[in-house]
Amino acid sequence: MKLGIIRCAQTEDYCPGTRDFAVIREKQGAFAGGTEEIEIIGFINCGGCPGKKTVLRARELVKRGADTIAFASCIQKGMPIGYPCPFAKKMKDVVQEDLGESVRFLDHTH
Repeated sequence: MKLGIIRCAQTEDYCPGTRDFAVIREKQGAFAGGTEEIEIIGFINCGGCPGKKTVLRARELVKRGADTIAFASCIQKGMPIGYPCPFAKKMKDVVQEDLGESVRFLDHTH
């Protein structure tokens, strides 16, 4: 798996992604049970609310080799502050529509 991670711009000031990288390395969370090697292609934020830059950023991750896009848990689950992105569903839908079926999508990381 060649993985691109999109995270919430609002949480990046206090979350360096340590837990995201740990679950990837330890094959936990969304990566549990996987046997394939995981290469992190990039770790980028959504561009800020309402996430309109996400499509461009996801395209760039794919251009640089990602075959899987994970929306970090800060977007989908609201971790660590307990406030999920109100634009998460729309953002994911738009990115999926743009990139098509050639890219795998993960709803969260941990």
